[in-house]
Amino acid sequence: MLAERIDYSFVADVTSPRAPLAAIKPVAQVTDAANGLTLELYDRMAPLEAEWRALNQDSLNSPHHFYDWCKAWFDTNPHPLAIVICRQNGRVQFILPLEVVKCRGVRVAQFMAGEFSNMNTGLIASAFRNKGVIRDAQAFEASLTQVFSGTADLVALRDMRLCWRGACTPLEALSAVENRNLTFQLPLLGTMEATIAQVNAKRRRKKYRNQLRRFESMGGYDHVVASTPEERAEILDTFFRQKAVRFEALGLPDAFLETKTKAFFHALAQADHEGRQSPLRLHALRLKGEHDGHICAVAGLTLNGDHVICQFGSIDETHVPDASPGEFLFWLMIEQCALEGYATFDFGIGDQPYKRGWCPVITPQRDILLPVSVAGRAARLMELVRIQARAFIKRHRSLYTLAQRLRVMRQKSAAASTATEED
Repeated sequence: MLAERIDYSFVADVTSPRAPLAAIKPVAQVTDAANGLTLELYDRMAPLEAEWRALNQDSLNSPHHFYDWCKAWFDTNPHPLAIVICRQNGRVQFILPLEVVKCRGVRVAQFMAGEFSNMNTGLIASAFRNKGVIRDAQAFEASLTQVFSGTADLVALRDMRLCWRGACTPLEALSAVENRNLTFQLPLLGTMEATIAQVNAKRRRKKYRNQLRRFESMGGYDHVVASTPEERAEILDTFFRQKAVRFEALGLPDAFLETKTKAFFHALAQADHEGRQSPLRLHALRLKGEHDGHICAVAGLTLNGDHVICQFGSIDETHVPDASPGEFLFWLMIEQCALEGYATFDFGIGDQPYKRGWCPVITPQRDILLPVSVAGRAARLMELVRIQARAFIKRHRSLYTLAQRLRVMRQKSAAASTATEED
């Protein structure tokens, strides 16, 4: 279900304090007596910052739900917020950072920046990852649904990793359906040799050496990790240009086309980096020699404790058509992360041959769809139909190609309409 971009200018400025933070109350509150929980719903981020950031420290939680990530999204893509905090004996046990968008007239509460998230978990306190904490799953689901009454018609928690790295989230107790997308991970084992031994080490090593000789024959390369604001902005803009060309060549819609989407990623790139936590670290492969300064590959990584997520990547093979610069950059990044002591290199959502070539671990995902109103129940049924339809289309290449062409046509039409309105 794709969210329609609608005008929320009528919504009050939720970034402007309306009262002292101590006086801020939840817009809704529900007691789940069966499980000893209290669920609170908030429409602002600022009052929750301290408790929110406390859960940022857990590497099992998705960094795409961290406070700075969500604030960067809200600052550039403001929708009404519906943030759930679950407390037990006064202690925060989990936070669901959600926003409300309208999808075909239905109010849907979904993860903030969900369309650009490679991992959804919610923010869970480590003590709340015990399977026994939810004693009554039916009561828990009913309470979570009730807290959204009047705010949303459907709660859609998509692309959820309910079990991840040996731990399961209590959200696993909720009704869920299988997601069509898989995620792919490469365990990092301290050295590159030990790491690639999990995959086809001989073939992988031979390919790397051939690529290395090719780059050296052209004058060499620099593996750049952007460190200054100017360098981050330059490399990110290069990514946007390269990706637009690639999408156009493949006949695919440009996921990064909108100005506010670019602004979101620029905000992430310029955010503070705190030790082994970084919302967006930019890597680039820059040629030397005859084509000195030309960037032939870009990748953006999100770091969280011992976990690395590849957020995106792009290539420009103009001067190195036979060197696979994207694959070469992945080798350099993976080797660096392994030597720096990270435990997992996560290629994120989407089934691609290069991911299967790198990753011995495949993690399934689930979607949690909770209807809140009559309209929400109808929307849930429609969403289940769409899930099946999308799975069918992706299994048939001709139908998938046609669907992508239609998406490109809609995107170009929308862009043309926007340009006309601005003129």
